[in-house]
Amino acid sequence: MKLFRKILIILLLLFVVVTTILFVIGFSYYSNTLKQKPLMTRVEEITSKEHYTSFDKLPENYIHAVIAVEDHRYYNHGPIDPIGIARAFYTNIRDGEFDEGGSTITQQVAKNIVFNQDKNIVRKLGEIFAAYDLEKNYSKDEIFALYVNSSYFGDGYYCIYDASMGYYQKEPKDLTLSEASMLAGVPNAPSVYAPTVNPDLAKKRQKHVLNKMVEYGYISREEADSI
Repeated sequence: MKLFRKILIILLLLFVVVTTILFVIGFSYYSNTLKQKPLMTRVEEITSKEHYTSFDKLPENYIHAVIAVEDHRYYNHGPIDPIGIARAFYTNIRDGEFDEGGSTITQQVAKNIVFNQDKNIVRKLGEIFAAYDLEKNYSKDEIFALYVNSSYFGDGYYCIYDASMGYYQKEPKDLTLSEASMLAGVPNAPSVYAPTVNPDLAKKRQKHVLNKMVEYGYISREEADSI
């Protein structure tokens, strides 16, 4: 019993030490990145773009589609989502693939406007601090708008306005449910899901988006099946 207790204490101490080290590394990485350009400056660069689309100019179906497929608990959790991380971990282990990352929309904004797209543990740690900073200074609606205005949609379109005009020759506010659900699925992997790259995979991704919208009560099964 005493041996078990000692092992438990050692493991606990190791956990605290490792967590502290990771905390310091992540915070230092984020701080050094902000020295190059402050967070608010990065945000202003997005919001001041000619084709920036504010939250109130986005159609409800598109908002619902993005939330359903990217972060369905977006308005109910903080900068990170422990439940989402646990679910993604379980799904990846179950499927034997690492398709789900558990990142919130806020974390994805942090990745888009603060860090590069490289996948490494240091960037992921810094991403968490950036996400907390974003939610401390901006509302959920503002962060959502930053997400769709800083995501890549394939074919050289780097915001929802350009993607909507490029693919459908209409402004975002005029997107139909079919068009909105298609565009909501593209940023996950633009090189694969862009409608002009692989129409079949794009439709498969759109079907996944629609199924998620049904699952979370945004649309009916009949509406999804009609598309």
